[in-house]
Amino acid sequence: MPCELDATKWSGEGTFTQLLIDRLRGLDAIALVRVEDAPATRSEADYNFISNEIYVRFATRSRREPAKKFGFLPSTREVVEPLTTVAGLEEALTDMPDVGAPDYADEAMLQYLRTERIVPPYQTRGYKIVELVRIYEIAPAFAPPRAAGRPPLS
Repeated sequence: MPCELDATKWSGEGTFTQLLIDRLRGLDAIALVRVEDAPATRSEADYNFISNEIYVRFATRSRREPAKKFGFLPSTREVVEPLTTVAGLEEALTDMPDVGAPDYADEAMLQYLRTERIVPPYQTRGYKIVELVRIYEIAPAFAPPRAAGRPPLS
């Protein structure tokens, strides 16, 4: 199934963001990519700061496993699990030579910071483009919300 792209809240700025979108859409473990402009985007005379956020939903697979109802009746239940995690996504992006390792990573987010110096023709001074891109995971659509302080249902 091809990866779905939602770029309705993105202005289209950021060459590295576009590169990341293209690479993420090429991964089989990604079902949805949503891109948004972050409110930190700013432009001055000698630099442009572009901040974008990318949200990904991982593709899932389901499997059946044995379970017990009421603690003693044998049955089976369907378990749906994502094909990868944020750590697995980090590994896949690190293996791509044009993307590389993120500048910061934890279990919930990947962050890339890229800079580029632009010198237009017929000008003595150029300007710097600073691009910050953060990648987050969207919770799967099937995940039920949990009440605070309660353990997950099994």
